[in-house]
Amino acid sequence: MRDILFPFQETAIADLHKRIRNAHLMFAPDNPQVISFSAPTGAGKTIIMTALFEDIFFGTEDELSDPDAIIVWLSDSPQLNEQSRMKIERHSDRLRVSDLITIDADFNREELEPGKIYFLNTQKLGSDKRLTTLSDKRQYTLWQTLTHTAQRRPDHLYVVIDEAHRGTAVSKQAESKANSIMQKFIIGSGEDGLVPMPLVIGITATPQRFDTLTAGTAPTVQKVVVSPTDVRESGLLKDRIVLHIPEIALTAELTVLESAVRDWQEKCRRWEAYCAREHEKPFAPAMVIQVEDGTGGEVSKTELNACLDTIEQTLGRQLEHGEAAHTFNDHGTLPLKGYDLPYVEPSRIQDDEHIRIVFFKMNLSTGWDCPRAETMMSFRSAQDATYIAQLLGRMIRTPLARRIPSDAVLNDVCLFLPYFDKQTAQTVIQALRDDEHIPGETGTSRELITLARNPAYADVFDAFSSLSTYRVDAARKQPALRLWVQMARNLSMDGIDLTVQRATRNEILAIMDKAVEEMREDGSYEEKRTHITGFAMGTLTYDTGDETWIYDESSGSLRVSEFDIRNQYEKAGKLLGEGLHTEYWIHHSSREDVSEVQTEVIVLANDIGFMEKLEAHAQQRLHALYEQYKRDIHSQPDQRREVYRRIMQATAEAVSDAWVLPETLDWTVTADEQCFDRHLYVRDDGSFAVSLNDWESALIREELQSGIVCWLRNVDRKRWALAIPYEVNGTLVPMYPDLIVVRADAHGYVFDILEHHDPSRKDNCPKAFGLARFADKHDAQYGRIQLIRKKRGIDGEQHFYRLDLAKLSVRNKVRGITNNQELDRIFDEEAVRED
Repeated sequence: MRDILFPFQETAIADLHKRIRNAHLMFAPDNPQVISFSAPTGAGKTIIMTALFEDIFFGTEDELSDPDAIIVWLSDSPQLNEQSRMKIERHSDRLRVSDLITIDADFNREELEPGKIYFLNTQKLGSDKRLTTLSDKRQYTLWQTLTHTAQRRPDHLYVVIDEAHRGTAVSKQAESKANSIMQKFIIGSGEDGLVPMPLVIGITATPQRFDTLTAGTAPTVQKVVVSPTDVRESGLLKDRIVLHIPEIALTAELTVLESAVRDWQEKCRRWEAYCAREHEKPFAPAMVIQVEDGTGGEVSKTELNACLDTIEQTLGRQLEHGEAAHTFNDHGTLPLKGYDLPYVEPSRIQDDEHIRIVFFKMNLSTGWDCPRAETMMSFRSAQDATYIAQLLGRMIRTPLARRIPSDAVLNDVCLFLPYFDKQTAQTVIQALRDDEHIPGETGTSRELITLARNPAYADVFDAFSSLSTYRVDAARKQPALRLWVQMARNLSMDGIDLTVQRATRNEILAIMDKAVEEMREDGSYEEKRTHITGFAMGTLTYDTGDETWIYDESSGSLRVSEFDIRNQYEKAGKLLGEGLHTEYWIHHSSREDVSEVQTEVIVLANDIGFMEKLEAHAQQRLHALYEQYKRDIHSQPDQRREVYRRIMQATAEAVSDAWVLPETLDWTVTADEQCFDRHLYVRDDGSFAVSLNDWESALIREELQSGIVCWLRNVDRKRWALAIPYEVNGTLVPMYPDLIVVRADAHGYVFDILEHHDPSRKDNCPKAFGLARFADKHDAQYGRIQLIRKKRGIDGEQHFYRLDLAKLSVRNKVRGITNNQELDRIFDEEAVRED
């Protein structure tokens, strides 16, 4: 793969492999198998499937290769077919272009060829189409071709139904007659001579209709589901959808269009600055404009000439030819006043960056993929709310396939709706919120705002760079050995340490050499080698006279062939990973007995004790490398920092990270918010307001009265927020302390962590442990690290009582407790008031 996969994508691939193995075990001609693979829009379903195909054809450390596999990719439109083929070609570095075959009307084979991926769309499979009809030029219908392949190669044929939720609404009559093309692949069609395909994988964003399609049919349906939460956390989707609406629905739609163009211009400016700063390849953000249908001979009720005039006036220049285009299916180039508006196929918009403005009606829906679309304007009325929401779901992909940490505005997608008011806009918002595949925050521009750094505290922000936080993710864990090699390779690639890649590989090779030497010295190597290169062949004899069986276990022996040795050597290489088996072979290239070198690799890779020791050493060295070069890593561009983040995210332990606060934060306005002074982030007018509960509000006011310099509301689950790991039932989870306050002393700024402590919570004891461990490692960076309770004092008034884990004596006591009752006792003994 040319792409580095996200952890949730790797998990999905592993789950798919598991379901495929189960399907192959359960398959019989009367028991074909179906796998439903559902993932939200923007999860990279095609990328996941591309990686799966590479694994199937070429194998992995866990999966055997199947070079004779045959894959049929079925979708319901030629555009989707071509888009999928181009994506697979673009993302794979192992699949040959010549093996990606589009089935056209002239296709005529008895069976499909092994080692190929075929692309087919349902529009070519109707009864009146050439593919399904015999003729002088066609000896086999495609149905016959598929049947022959399924009957002769059932273990090698995979049928993938792309966007399986489309075109699968099935009535009882249609279901009984199997008229649905999709059903024909799943349950067969006697009328066409098509047998059920042995294995069907349905790819979908909304699996309900696919579930309906397969309900009550013969196949067993196995499910692989990607959580929308995992996709959102990855940064592949925009964080927020922001609706811009007037106070009341109005007819001044061109004024709103002008505002939308300015929003798009601002996005272009910010993206240009970001790409220049991060040395990213620049791209062209796009704006899409939804217009009304036409009546009679008119193209649209929306005044297209007026729209173009408004756009050009706002831009202060004329549009270049082809800079604006339309997707109206029944029209070619539209000769407008002073501008010829060309037609463009929706699937071509993303790759043609000269197209910056797109006019459309209702045809940008499922299958349209344009991550560079940043702003949308709709001239349609409130009756189209549900469709507008569905369409907007196609615009939530992030253009760089990652979250932008330094500019919250670039994590938003904006929608301008002049014909909606506050009440009708709620229909769009509700439709978006009801769709679990949409990002977590959706609202109007009055609710979803952006805060910027408070310029009064520039030196405080500088001091934040010395603080540590943690990233605790539910990522699929990978062997530390591979992560260590990957870390070293990337450090060398980025010029951080040009020698570390070779030094790391030499260190691993030295460990392997030493292990082989020690095995030879203690005599265990020869025994392990014998099990690999040869094995005893016993003889079982039946005596017909005595009617007895006689087994002679020492009747002979066989030597494993060089072919089998090579196969075991390749499997050992997959166990080690990162090409280390080849490195070992090159390291010993001067030796004459190549087979013996390969055997040593096989012995090491299959020795559990050695692999455990090597893995433990790799874990230690990986963390040491990261700690050594952490500051250098954080000076890299966002794209490169993301690579290191994914490496460390895949380790078995939580890893500390530098706490880097962004330039801007996305923020949600609430009706019950209160104004506070001295916050680190503020609105454009310098103010800050937030909704706090009574406890938090009273505490921060007490801190402000005590003379703190400034403070930060630490928001749960935000990527920029301070996270501290603690363990619950053996699993690491993050806590997000409520408040960070900044004080000043003779040595500079002091950063305090203040966490509300509700005595009724079941996880109080684990949280206290987590804070104690955090304080052990980072107490030099932070001042107070407090668990705080509010309770009545001896004066009869409510006060805050603080248990400070920055004190070693308190941490020692916390380490000795086993339940919440003992923690309560420590609070009674050690917690103090500061008011």
